[in-house]
Amino acid sequence: MDLYFAYGSNLTTSRMLERVPSARVRGRACLEGYRLQFDKRSRDGSAKANVSVDRHGEVWGVAFNMRTEDWTALDGFEPGYQRIEVRISGDDGTMRQVQTYQSDDTTPDRRPFAWYLKLVVDGAREHHLPADYVARLAATPTRPDPPAEV
Repeated sequence: MDLYFAYGSNLTTSRMLERVPSARVRGRACLEGYRLQFDKRSRDGSAKANVSVDRHGEVWGVAFNMRTEDWTALDGFEPGYQRIEVRISGDDGTMRQVQTYQSDDTTPDRRPFAWYLKLVVDGAREHHLPADYVARLAATPTRPDPPAEV
């Protein structure tokens, strides 16, 4: 089993399981030396979650175990991102080498759609990420959701 660190929309366990049925929650974790920003350019024109190096930053998320052969499927759901190896610390203080996603394809408009931010915040709450971190996430300015197709 491999370890994946989710910090964006894959925080929501149900979404992760739809994408990778072998995924199992390992626990919440912190990625130090990075910051979360909503600047990854999406095909729909909005901003998605991304991480960038920041020696004073920290990104909270969830570690998932998953089968090695399932990376191909997950990669397919993450166009425009590259997998990178990082070290996270779990609640027990153990440092683990994991893979996560990062993108260099950024947009200057750092406002995600409201539905997307809600998905990220719901996942953060589901896994009981620190309250101040969740509050900062929830305060992210959003752009209006696109109109529903008829």
